[in-house]
Order: sequence, then structure tokens, then C-alpha cells
Amino acid sequence: MADKDQQIQDLQQELERIKAQGSAQYDAYQTVLTRRYCSAAMSNLFSQRSRIGIWRKLWLALAESERALGIDAITLEALEEMRANLYVTDNDFEIARVEEKKRRHDVMAHVHAYGTVAPSAAGIIHYGATSCFVTDNAELVIMRDALDLTLNRLAKVIWNLSNFAMKWKDEPTLAYTHLQPAQLITVGKRAAQWVQDLMFDLKAIEQARSDLRFRGAQGTTGTQASFMEIFQGDALKCDQLNALLCTKLGFPSCYDISTQTYTRKVDLLIANAVAGLGATAQRICGDIRHLANWKEIEEPFEQNQIGSSAMAYKRNPMRSERVYSLARELMSKPANFANTLSDQWAERSLDDSAIRRMDIPDMFLLSEAILLGLDNITDGLVVYPKRIQFRVQEELPFMITETIIMRLVAKGASRQEAHEEIRVLSHQAGAVVKNEGKPNDLVSRIKSNEFFKPIVSEIDEMLDPKLYIGRSVDIVEKYCGPGGPVEMKLVPYIKYINETGTAELSV
Repeated sequence: MADKDQQIQDLQQELERIKAQGSAQYDAYQTVLTRRYCSAAMSNLFSQRSRIGIWRKLWLALAESERALGIDAITLEALEEMRANLYVTDNDFEIARVEEKKRRHDVMAHVHAYGTVAPSAAGIIHYGATSCFVTDNAELVIMRDALDLTLNRLAKVIWNLSNFAMKWKDEPTLAYTHLQPAQLITVGKRAAQWVQDLMFDLKAIEQARSDLRFRGAQGTTGTQASFMEIFQGDALKCDQLNALLCTKLGFPSCYDISTQTYTRKVDLLIANAVAGLGATAQRICGDIRHLANWKEIEEPFEQNQIGSSAMAYKRNPMRSERVYSLARELMSKPANFANTLSDQWAERSLDDSAIRRMDIPDMFLLSEAILLGLDNITDGLVVYPKRIQFRVQEELPFMITETIIMRLVAKGASRQEAHEEIRVLSHQAGAVVKNEGKPNDLVSRIKSNEFFKPIVSEIDEMLDPKLYIGRSVDIVEKYCGPGGPVEMKLVPYIKYINETGTAELSV
């Protein structure tokens, strides 16, 4: 009986343990970016296992390079043990946690944890280096890889919108200046405007990626003094060390000047490029939200999707609203990076650390969440041509007035008199629309006015919307069509585009 009671007790304890594990995600705050909006690839890149794994790769690369340059104290056995333990296990993290609590230094905690599993290397790990050898160089590795992910996702969105622009290049639609109806463009022309802004973002982020360099092994204040000591004053070996490190970590070279850190200007330059994407995304989604309000274009809306818990009929543009909101946060990031740069004293102060631990991951996670949202939206935009045509016809009588004036002048009328006649009739027709809720009757007013008799027979032919889209079609074709700037710019990304499906949003 006692055994049965013990079994029941053990089972209850096991159930409690399982229950505790299962609910842990609901008992502590988790960033909404990794939990709801981002891919596993980007989330994993900024994980602790990824970051500390890169630290270990850096320590290994340093040790290998130092041995290659004549430091015999670093044995082959030590290197083998380091290579065998590049993956950071849960137990390693626990060792580091205990060490950091004791030493109040995260880098040294992980030096000890690495040395525990690679005992032959324990005495040479981090030889000649300062903490920023691993923290800063790892940050550069992570940002490089994050930029590559960002560029691929951005290229996919550009591809989506470029195809959309070509498909709808000749569909006349109302343009808006001051958010008031203006001369017609086409649905595709507006999309091409969005594409161009995204192309500027692509170029800016590519430039930031291309300019990225390595910090390398620079010592505590950027003078390489510790490595001059290791190599007994041989400056050439210091340069060779950094050349080896760059090759191993995949960088073309080191920054010419470093202090204890790489200059925080680098973070700001990257932030400015990435945050520019936020501004573009907000602009695009703002347009889509207005177009949805006018019932001209909608983002994808699933069969069982609920727009409102109260108003069942609603089709809220929640995806565009989400991107718009995330973009607002992304656009705020450069201010933090600028403040961090400006507040670095002399060769470095540690008040750059905590804020960068938050802002660098958040910047890239935000950008990816935005791009995944845009990919989903732009690959599934729904256009309602009949609604667009109806709205064009509501305003078209006003649109043709400039042509009427020019034709009257060509027949000898005064341009100023024609302008005044049109102005009076237009305001009368507008009053009918706004005050009486009736259709726009400007054309009938013009036809019945004696002043316009010389061109009355020509008015009906003026009511073709395609007469007022200017060179919209040519503009789209030249920019988004075969052989155009968009196609040429996307050549390096075409393999990724072809192999990648549309981003699916889990929420």
C-alpha cells in the first residue's frame, strides 16, 4: 500500500513538473517580436546560444591564429578541445550563470565555462584579448548576418510590388494631393512609387552591409599593445593576426581605427539605413489603409477572419495596421544609437552596453516583422476595378476641365474667362454633391452653358479616363518591366525570391 501511495505521489509531482514547464511561457514577459511576429532564423540569430557560440568561434579563431603565428603555448590538444565544444550546452550556461553571479562579468564567466569543457585550453582562452574582442566582434557578425536576412526579405517585397505594378499599370485611378482628388494616375503607377522608395532602402542597407568591417584583435584601447607584447614587438604579426581573423570570420578587413570598441558610429549608420525602411513601410501601409477605406484595394482577408468582435461586417486592415505600428517603433531607434554614440567618453564607457543589448536585436527583429508583414500583404493585394472606376467617374468631370480650358483657348477663347466659367460651375456641381447627396452634374452644366458651345461636341470623348493618366504606363514599364532598374537590382536575390514562398502570418 505504501508503494502505491508513493507511486501516486510521484505521479502527482511529475504532473506538477510538466504543468509548470508547460505554463512557463505564460508566467513571464516575452518579447512580442519573437513570440508573434518574427521568423525562427532571425530570432535564433539573436539568441544567447547563437551569441555565445560566436564568442567561442572567436576564441578558437584567435587561438588558432596565435598558434599559426608562433605562440607554441597554445597546443594542438587545446585547439581540438575548443573545436569539439563550440556548441554551448544548457549545462555550459548554468556554469556561466554561477560564475557571473560570483564574478559580475559575463565574458569571464563564459571564459571559465569554456575552459571547463576544454580544460587543455583553459589557460589560453582569451589570450591577449579584451572583452570587446568577443562582444564587439560577435555583434558585427550577428549584424552582418541579420543584414543579409533583411536584404533578402526586402528584395522579395520589391519583387511582389513590382509584379503588382506591372499587372495594374494601365488601370486608371484617382491620384491624391493634400488627400484631395487630383489628376489621374494608375494603380500600377502608385505601386511603382512604393517600389522606388523600397529600392532606396535596399540600396541604403546594401551600402551599410558593404561598409561593414571587423573590429579584430585591437587590445584594450585600440593600440594592440597586448599583442605587441605577445609577439615580442613584431607589428607585422599583429597585422597578420587580424588578417587571419578576418578570413576566418568572413570579413574583408578591420576598421582602420578602434578604441576599446569599434566606433558606435557604425551602429548609427546601420540604424539609419534600417529605420529608413520603417518610414517607407509606414507610408505604403498608410496608403493601403486609405485605399481600403475607399474600398478600392484591400490586404488579404481570410475566409474565417474576424474584423471586429462587435461589428461582424468589418474588414479591418489589421496587417497594414500592424506593420504601421511596428514601423513607428523602428523609426525611433536611430535616436538611441545617436545618443549612445555621442555619449561615449574618450575610448569607451560602459553605458553603451545595456541599451545596445536591447536596441540592436529589436532593430532587426522589428525590420523583419515589418518585411514579413509586407510580403504577406503585397503578395495578396485585392483590387476592385469596378469600385475604382466608379470613384474615377465621380471625379472625372472635374479632371477634364483643364483639357476643356486648353481646347477653348485653341479656338480663340480667353484662358482667364474660361477658367472663371469652369470655377463657378465646378463649385456649383460640388455643392450639389456635398449638400444634396446627388451625383456630380458638372458635365451637364458645361454642356448647357453657351460659353462652352465651341467644344460641346468634343466633351463626351474627353470622358475616357485613360486620356488623363499621362505616361503612367510607360513609367511603370521602364522602371518595373523587363530590363528595368528593378529587375537588374534584384538579380543577386532572384534565387532567394524563387525559392521562398509568401510569408505566412501566424497571428
